[in-house]
Amino acid sequence: VDHPDHKQAMAERASLSSLLAQSQDELPVKIVQDSYTEVHLPLGSQPSLREKYLNYHNSVRFGRILEDLDSLAVLICYSHTRNEELNMSPLSIVTALVDKIDMRKNIIYPDGDIKFTGNVTWVGKTSIEAKMHMSQYHNGAYSPVLDATFVMVARDPENKRAAFVNPLKPETPKEQQDFLQGEINKKRRVELSTGSLLKVAPTAEERTVIHRLFLNTLDPKTVSFRSRVLPPNTVWMEDAKMKGLEICHPQERNIFNRIFGGFLMRKAYELGWANACAFGGCRPSLVAVDDIVFRKPVEIGSLLLLSSQVCYTQERFIQVRVHTEVLDPLTRQHDTTNVFHFTFNVDKEVPAVMPQSYGESMLYLDGKRHFDETMRDHV
Repeated sequence: VDHPDHKQAMAERASLSSLLAQSQDELPVKIVQDSYTEVHLPLGSQPSLREKYLNYHNSVRFGRILEDLDSLAVLICYSHTRNEELNMSPLSIVTALVDKIDMRKNIIYPDGDIKFTGNVTWVGKTSIEAKMHMSQYHNGAYSPVLDATFVMVARDPENKRAAFVNPLKPETPKEQQDFLQGEINKKRRVELSTGSLLKVAPTAEERTVIHRLFLNTLDPKTVSFRSRVLPPNTVWMEDAKMKGLEICHPQERNIFNRIFGGFLMRKAYELGWANACAFGGCRPSLVAVDDIVFRKPVEIGSLLLLSSQVCYTQERFIQVRVHTEVLDPLTRQHDTTNVFHFTFNVDKEVPAVMPQSYGESMLYLDGKRHFDETMRDHV
């Protein structure tokens, strides 16, 4: 449904198109400080705010924090691309991907003020990397809770095509190091996508892992390729799934009448958490979020199908993949919109998951790759 306010907003945005730069060189160079943003969430001093953020364990709902990080990343990019004469940014900023979110602390208290800070760390021609930190006031001081890296894409005012962003000039050694890291992150993403198991066969080492799993499930009585048995303390991947459905209401929309990325992240996180909880039989804590790519916008009125799969486990860790797709009820067409990767840990050892089909084996290896990458960063 097109709301009159929405139509007016879009007409106003369309008029900004003439202000777009034809090349990046036309735009003034910005420094890191231009986009530095600090936002306070006064959970301690404003109890009325707490209700929206509380879960039934009396700690903070992480899904809500994901929404806030997404909004903050947009705000940071608007500050970087702000046109001083206009006193605003003529661009539309869209979430392209969440490079990673690393948890520094498992618990977020319901009654301590939270502080978010962040700034632009790297820019390409049309994309912007923003790094954010969240800390919480507890026992008389702020202590770190998480670090997040988002990549946002600039589009024209009507969100139809890519648009140039202001170049960034890193000044301090730390800023130069962050900029370099942004380049490395970009290269790593390209390598990950070209080396994806959807395009390239697994490595020799990975093939050995899969074959060993297969041999472990052969029935010693029949010794045939067809008959498979579940080894002790393992669960078939087929039995470690959970599904969800969202109807995309206008309440969750952004100014382009599409569903807000933070909302999708919150829903995917909640389903992934529930799956890890059911699988581990106890309450999981988030260790990291990694590599969320926004492939396609989600329109209002779509049916959003979410499916979550525990795809890899090790000792007390559970790697969960949540795949979201949109179903257009009229054309019956399915389109993948996002894939999410979450690493959880629980306070007891969990069973191993066991793939049966080739497709499940690929999910298992993909999960293992994400888990290994996360653990490398956490050592």
